[in-house]
Amino acid sequence: MTVSQTSTPNTGADAAPHRYTAALAAELERRWQDRWELEGTFHTPNPSGPLGDPAAVAGRPKLYVMDMFPYPSGAGLHVGHPLGYIGTDVFARYQRMNGYNVLHPLGYDAFGLPAEQYAVQTGQHPRVTTEANIATMRRQLRALGLGHDSRRSVATTDPSFYRWTQWIFLQIFNSWYDPDAGGARPIVELEDAYASGRRATPDGTPWADLTEGQRRGLLDDHRLAYLSDAPVNWCPGLGTVLANEEVTADGRSERGNYPVFKRNLRQWVMRITAYADRLIADLDGLDWPEPIKLMQRNWIGRSVGARVDFPVRTAAGTQTAITVFTTRPDTLFGATYMVLAPEHPMVDDLLPGAWSEDLPASWTGGAPTPVAAVAAYRAAAMAKSEVERGAEGRVKTGVFTGAYATNPVNGALIPVFVADYVLMGYGTGAIMAVPAEDERDWEFAATFGLPHVRTVAPPADWTDGAYTGDGPSINSANNEISLNGLETAAAKAAIIDWLAAKGFGVPTVQYKLRDWLFSRQRYWGEPFPVVYDEYGVRGLPDSMLPVELPEVDDYSPRTFEPDDAESTPESPLARATEWATVTLDLGDGPREYRRETNTMPQWAGSCWYELRYLDPTNENAFVDPEVERYWMGPQAPGDCGGVDLYVGGVEHAVLHLLYARFWHKVLFDLGHVSSSEPFRRLFNQGYIQAYAYTDARGMYVPAEDVVEETDGSFSYEGAPVNREYGKMGKSLKNSVTPDQMCGEYGADTLRLYEMSMGPLDVSRPWDTRAVVGSFRFLQRFWRNVIDEETGLSRVSETPADAQTRAVVARTIDGVARDMANLRFNTAIAKLIECNNYLSRLLADGGALPRETAEAMILMVAPLAPHVGEELWSRIGHTATLTFVPFPQADPALLVADTVTCVLQVGGKVRDRVEVPADSTEESLRELALSAPKVVAALAGREVRTVVVRAPKLVNVVPA
Repeated sequence: MTVSQTSTPNTGADAAPHRYTAALAAELERRWQDRWELEGTFHTPNPSGPLGDPAAVAGRPKLYVMDMFPYPSGAGLHVGHPLGYIGTDVFARYQRMNGYNVLHPLGYDAFGLPAEQYAVQTGQHPRVTTEANIATMRRQLRALGLGHDSRRSVATTDPSFYRWTQWIFLQIFNSWYDPDAGGARPIVELEDAYASGRRATPDGTPWADLTEGQRRGLLDDHRLAYLSDAPVNWCPGLGTVLANEEVTADGRSERGNYPVFKRNLRQWVMRITAYADRLIADLDGLDWPEPIKLMQRNWIGRSVGARVDFPVRTAAGTQTAITVFTTRPDTLFGATYMVLAPEHPMVDDLLPGAWSEDLPASWTGGAPTPVAAVAAYRAAAMAKSEVERGAEGRVKTGVFTGAYATNPVNGALIPVFVADYVLMGYGTGAIMAVPAEDERDWEFAATFGLPHVRTVAPPADWTDGAYTGDGPSINSANNEISLNGLETAAAKAAIIDWLAAKGFGVPTVQYKLRDWLFSRQRYWGEPFPVVYDEYGVRGLPDSMLPVELPEVDDYSPRTFEPDDAESTPESPLARATEWATVTLDLGDGPREYRRETNTMPQWAGSCWYELRYLDPTNENAFVDPEVERYWMGPQAPGDCGGVDLYVGGVEHAVLHLLYARFWHKVLFDLGHVSSSEPFRRLFNQGYIQAYAYTDARGMYVPAEDVVEETDGSFSYEGAPVNREYGKMGKSLKNSVTPDQMCGEYGADTLRLYEMSMGPLDVSRPWDTRAVVGSFRFLQRFWRNVIDEETGLSRVSETPADAQTRAVVARTIDGVARDMANLRFNTAIAKLIECNNYLSRLLADGGALPRETAEAMILMVAPLAPHVGEELWSRIGHTATLTFVPFPQADPALLVADTVTCVLQVGGKVRDRVEVPADSTEESLRELALSAPKVVAALAGREVRTVVVRAPKLVNVVPA
């Protein structure tokens, strides 16, 4: 048989005429989806504005439920994609029934590389591809019965949307981080401070004496969005620069797996590092999974230490200093050499014209001069990725610069090397090397014959090598200070005070987080709302937004070979010369300007889309303040506000989530939003995984065409294949589409199966053959309510008996708790158990009490909404059940009449008996002592004591 073989619903002539089949499911699902759309069932009212309905909002608690932005792929959805969407839909439907005004929107993160790469290959405009992909995804999502407010759907590629993305960029560009205020302030306030003299310019020159270019440059140095010549991650395969977060651990692009190289380019950068402390501290107030918080803390990488200056003389004879950042200033007395990153700007200034005498050959690399040695080493280093350069266990390489620096604590002259294991992107791009207390320094010192001096006493059983732990300081004294005997923390504090007093260093907090590279050399992205004149960059006024993309003939970025250091990448927009050069009046008369020809990264739109969902038709503001306060505002003192439930994948922990928090905090500081965080609660759904198959070449073959042989092996077109397990996707050729499943069983069955597969936050295996179990549950549930021969309701007005009421009450109680906590798999298990009970009750042709039928329909409806609506209407209701209150369990019925009591002898279970729930200790003691299995276990021994934990446990302890 083939692996994809399924048990298809019976749709033949022998089926009961009113049986729940795939054909019936398809008919009623289309009908209810059309009705929901026609009646605007899921149109959520705002408190005011174009989508406002104050009367509908009054007296109802609000709930904002949101999924992470989907990208409209040309391949469409597979069954793994809607897992989170179905989960949020079930939760939203459940909470509407509890009286909440639920906002549940969905839009499309539509800028991106795939559409542009397709445009490069075919010449088709990426907008055409993107809009077609969105249409496909909308059709697939609608078929699943998702209750989204369609009026609020947005796409980042719509000019009406990215007008406001550009506006927010300008808010960031026109702001600076004021450390005294602890947040962003308008740049005009900084300009006023300089102009009035309240703030001195860096060199003391009065503001009035500065030229226009100097004034602009001074302000630009403080902006939260700024231009910088810096090492960037250049990916020729994609034709664009990538952020650090978009580069994999092995130095390749996250998308496409292309090699990534370092290049110095002039780029837009976001000053996210200014918010590093707040981004860490405010995690404590978020209801997020702890692993996600830890990932963000580690990515930001806050380190406390000191900046230390090592005096050095340049080749020209001038005195300067190499500055390092260290978290272990207590080990300064053990610094025996220094290392600079190959890209460090001081390297060239240090290189003498010739080597000094008697240098080891390993120091010079066999080159005739320091200049030649460093040039050769740099060329080799630039061909490596950061990950390769920093890999643990790699043999350390380097070359001597010919210069010596002075260790400020002991006056020793120490050689300065260039080595690629030091990265320019972290710290200062320079390190003081302490071989005895750092493993990488120890390895380098061993390679180059450099000394090591222990400054921290290792444990008594320490044998050899670098000791990186804490301990009392040793060999750490000069004529003015001694650290000897001090424990690490005290030694750090003492040496930092001494360094500061001597002018050699300052206490410093350092971050692993780098400022966010925000330029992309692409066409399909948001244009920057800025222009350039002779003095630099100018932001455009709001009236000129949006700046729309021009039409171009060639979507390809111009790339260069990785070893071509002289060429630079070129965006397709740079070739749109009529668009790139523009005449504008920015308040000082018509003038010619140059536009920015890079575009924003795909992350830009997803940094704020949760706000546009709130007020998508507003043409005067990105969101109305009253609307934002209603949906996002803090609910209590100390609350950060934000989306009430945000569901998406863990892979966005340090990309989208970190960027969105940064943008939101800037908007909060500037008074544009009332919430200090965008997402109050985060839930990470798992993945749906599936088997994939590879042939003898290691190539994936279509999983649906693989045959399982009788001996348990697998074959494709008669040839054996290997089976592996992984994430479902197009590349592994193991996708199953929701269209297939809806066609074979109906959307409600697919929804029910995905929610029943396991906890929502855990990855789970897909098994097409198992889908039939969910379908059969819906069939049994259907025939408990509907006569399959006549199509008439089986519901009776006769009251339910006491036992049935108790069973249903316990089901209501359990399902409600599970729904509220996103435990849909256990809610479904309870519904199946209750439905099986009802099936046995009706086995002889009886009728289902109305109170029971209505409770069951309402409980099933969030999970299988089409079946729920259809059955609700067939038992006599005319309106949708969307807003009908979820059933409430009678507390009196939740008290069990009997419970299971465990009987033990000497702590070992001997029997289990049903006893009245209100049994007394005395009655249980008598019951246990007379129970045949207890008597047999005692075997005539005397009883020392009887321990009773009424009503569930009795332990008879023999003497």
